[in-house]
Amino acid sequence: MAFDFGVVWSSLPFLLQGMQLSLLLTVLALVGALVLGTLLALMRLSPVTPLAWLGLIYVNLFRSIPLILIIFWFYFLVPLLIGQAVGGFYSALIAFTLFEAAYFCEIIRAGILSIPKGQAEAGLALGLHYPQVMIRIILPQAFRNMVPILLTQSIILFQDTSLVYVVALRDFMTAANVIARREGRLLELYMFAAIVYFVLCFVASRAVGRLQKRLKTA
Repeated sequence: MAFDFGVVWSSLPFLLQGMQLSLLLTVLALVGALVLGTLLALMRLSPVTPLAWLGLIYVNLFRSIPLILIIFWFYFLVPLLIGQAVGGFYSALIAFTLFEAAYFCEIIRAGILSIPKGQAEAGLALGLHYPQVMIRIILPQAFRNMVPILLTQSIILFQDTSLVYVVALRDFMTAANVIARREGRLLELYMFAAIVYFVLCFVASRAVGRLQKRLKTA
């Protein structure tokens, strides 16, 4: 059977809508996961034992469960518990945020631990409170060191958005699948989807590599 990429071009508006959803979900989940991951990292580093244990339990729990199962939880089980539908987009967004926060937590915790303790002690000696030391001295340096690996994890998050098909959301991959089955052009649409994912992730990976080199020489 001859290739017919005309179906790809004619379906670009539908595919772009799917890509918009994928990118929107990625950005929103990334912001939420960074905020929650930072809080979890601070909990894990807290001298208050219950907080540290709570953070540890959260991280181990979400890193031990497949992401697709967490999406199912928030789409099917949470509405049963609260007696109200959540919606596919918000179910996926909450699931991605909570799941990625566990990974961002460990990245951020490692970044904080990479900063010499003497800097925190110097801040405390100057009369700053612990939150001020963390916000003004430690976290800015830690995030600078963590930028490459955080961006790498963000690329993985973007790739994982293809799982939202399980809650009937039409992201880029789902849109390609719908067109492929409707038009009977599976090879063309799946090849196009693979090329798009490859180009976006490859360009992002190269940008991360260049950024990492700049940070090392700065």
